Amino acid sequence: MGEFKIEEVAEALEAIVGEKNTIYEREKLEDYLKDETYPKLRLKPVADIVVVKPSNAEEVSRILKFANERGIPVFPRGGGTGLVGGAVPTRKGIVLTTERMKGIEVDRENLMAVVEAGVTLEELIKAADEAGLFFPLHPGDETAHTGGLVATNAGGVRAVKYGVMRNYVKGLEVVLPTGEILKLGGKLQKNNTGYDLMDLIIGSEGTLAIITKVILKLHPKPGASATLIVPYDDRSTAVNSVPKILQSGIIPLAIEYVERDLMEKAAKHIGEEWPVKEGSCYLLIVIVGENRDQILYESQKIAEVCQQSGSLEILFAEPKHEQEKILRIRSAALPVLETEKMVDGLDTVVPPASIGEFIDKVNEIAEKFNTYFVVAGHAGDGNMHVCIMEEEGISLEEIAEIRHEIYRAALELGGTISAEHGIGGVRLESLPLCLSRKEINLMKQIKRVFDPNNILNPGKKVPP
Repeated sequence: MGEFKIEEVAEALEAIVGEKNTIYEREKLEDYLKDETYPKLRLKPVADIVVVKPSNAEEVSRILKFANERGIPVFPRGGGTGLVGGAVPTRKGIVLTTERMKGIEVDRENLMAVVEAGVTLEELIKAADEAGLFFPLHPGDETAHTGGLVATNAGGVRAVKYGVMRNYVKGLEVVLPTGEILKLGGKLQKNNTGYDLMDLIIGSEGTLAIITKVILKLHPKPGASATLIVPYDDRSTAVNSVPKILQSGIIPLAIEYVERDLMEKAAKHIGEEWPVKEGSCYLLIVIVGENRDQILYESQKIAEVCQQSGSLEILFAEPKHEQEKILRIRSAALPVLETEKMVDGLDTVVPPASIGEFIDKVNEIAEKFNTYFVVAGHAGDGNMHVCIMEEEGISLEEIAEIRHEIYRAALELGGTISAEHGIGGVRLESLPLCLSRKEINLMKQIKRVFDPNNILNPGKKVPP
C-alpha cells in the first residue's frame, strides 16, 4: 500500500463527489467504523479514514481509479447490518458507502426490478408491493442495502422455498478495483455466454468489485398465507420433523426453529405475549399459496406430519395481524440475545436431513463444557444458529474451543461454517477448516486477477 495523507485523499474525493459527500472529521465517522458483529468479536477499526458517498457508477469508477493508482485501501459499505466485520475499515483508507444510490424501477411485464445498490430491503419490498408484485426473500434487517445483500449472497427465513439472493440476481452493474465498469447479465431467464462472472461476484463480500446496480427477479403476490406454531417437548423431536415435512411434497415459505424461553423474552421485549404455552421449543411454519383453500389443505397436511412426529397441540394463525405479531416476536429474538450478552452466534449449516444429528452433537458439546446454547435458525434449509452465551468464568480461549467443536460437528455431517452471514474478517481464521489449500489458493488467484493491487476490502473473505 502506498503512503498518503487522509487530508489529501479527502481533497481528491471532494473533486469527484463534492465536499458535502466527503467526510473525514473524526466526530462524524463513528457510524462508519462498525457493523452489527457481536461486540466481543468486533474487528478493531482504523479511524484514519475518509468516507465518500458516490451517486453512480461513474463516480465510483473515478474513486477506484484514484485509489488504485495510489494504493489506497477501499472498504465498500452498505447498510452496515453484517455480522462478520465485512464492512469494517481495518486499514487507513477510504470507506465507500452506497447510501446515495437510491434509484429503483419495477418492470411489471418482465417481473423484474432494476435497483441501485443503496436501496434498502424495506424500500425494495415496498416498491414491488406497490407494483402488485412480490420480492420473496427476507434476509433479515430491512435497513440492509440491496448491494450488500448481493455481495453477501444473503439468505434468511424464506430460503427454504425461494432460495437465496443468488437465485434472484439476473443482472449486475459493477465497478472493478481498476475502475472499469462492467454490465453483466440482464433481464434474461437464460444466459450461457462465457464464464459466469456475475455469479462469482455474488457473495464475494466486496473483495472483487463494487456493486452499483442490480436486476432482480420478482414474483406475483401470493393470494393467501398462514402461520403454524408447532410445539415440541425437546429439540431433537422438533428438528427431526423437518425432513418429514419436506418429504410430504409441500414446501413452506419458512420453517423456523425457536425455543420457548427466547420467544417469551422476545415477546416481553416488545410488549407482546407469546401465544403458545405448551412445549419447550417450536417450529414456526409459514405457508403461502394462491388461495385460502390451498393454504388450508397444505396446513392440514403439515399438521398431520408434525403430530405423527410427536408434536403437541398446534396453533393455526391466519388473520394478518396474528401472523405479523408472530413475525415481530421472532424478529425481536436477536436484540434479546444481545442484551443477554451473547458472545457469538454461529452460522452453521448441514443437510436438512442431518439437523437432528447435528442438534444431538450440539447438546453433547454443551454437556462437555458444562454450558447451555440457545439454538434458533432456518430449520427448513439446515441453517442453525448456535448462540454461545457469556457465562461467569468463560474465557475467549474456551469460546474459541467451543466454536471449533461446533464447526467440526457440522463439517462431519457434510455441512459448513457459514450459510448466510459470510466470512468477512471475523471468520477468516476458521476458513481452512472447511476449504482445502488448493481451494484457498484458487480464491487468492481470482482476487489478484480482479484486484491486482489488493485495494478492495483487504483482509476480508480471502486469507492473506
